Amino acid sequence: MCGDGRPRPSKPSETRPSPRRCKRLRMSIAENIAQVRERMAAAALRAGRNPDEITLMGVSKTFPAERIREAYAAGLRVFGENRVQEFAAKAPALSELRDTEWRLIGHLQTNKAAKAAELFDAVDSVDSVRMAEKLNAIAESGGKILSVLIEINVGGEKAKSGVAPGSDELEKILQGAPGWGNLKIQGLMAVPPYTEDPEGSRSYFRKLRQIRDSIAARALAQIGTAVLSMGMSHDFEVAIEEGATCVRVGTAIFGVRAKT
Repeated sequence: MCGDGRPRPSKPSETRPSPRRCKRLRMSIAENIAQVRERMAAAALRAGRNPDEITLMGVSKTFPAERIREAYAAGLRVFGENRVQEFAAKAPALSELRDTEWRLIGHLQTNKAAKAAELFDAVDSVDSVRMAEKLNAIAESGGKILSVLIEINVGGEKAKSGVAPGSDELEKILQGAPGWGNLKIQGLMAVPPYTEDPEGSRSYFRKLRQIRDSIAARALAQIGTAVLSMGMSHDFEVAIEEGATCVRVGTAIFGVRAKT
């Protein structure tokens, strides 16, 4: 979803990689992960938080199984993928990796919901009652409890998925949760509007946290609020300062994706 999943417009500045990006290209995946974790810890300490409470998700979209294996060998256990079909092709080569958590972070079409529920441990992009009902029915038929996050469109961008804050649809999801016995709603996820300056994301991260806090205060049945998934390669430190419990990092771990 971020530079870690969701496409964003090309920019002239990207034609000449920054010094940090050039250095990252020369580093191994293990070194990249170590560096990201150091930055995560520093951001957590600035905010008076425990770094151990923040999950690093490696966004492995477009990267082959062998690169994912490298990340696994370096200790990464949570991975995010954007497309059901792409992960379906990679999954057989990754089946022996133990204690992993595979999360779908891209927009899910209802006609691919069955395959998504089969392949993934969690779907982080639920943004409608229809999708929640579909996933619950599929999980129920398969005897599975599927973890999900509610995706919030914090920037009100028409080109992005996500349910609008304060919308009737969001309220219907919150009220419908008790009827979805095979879904475990863990919290919220968002992809803010992209800005070159990471500080440009701060207000959106803060907004998502405030939405989460307002939902948590209602103590609604079957609505978990422990997970706040926000922040990507270029702004995860700001996200952590604003309360993220999971950051989705792709480029800073795996390197620059090949253009398709």
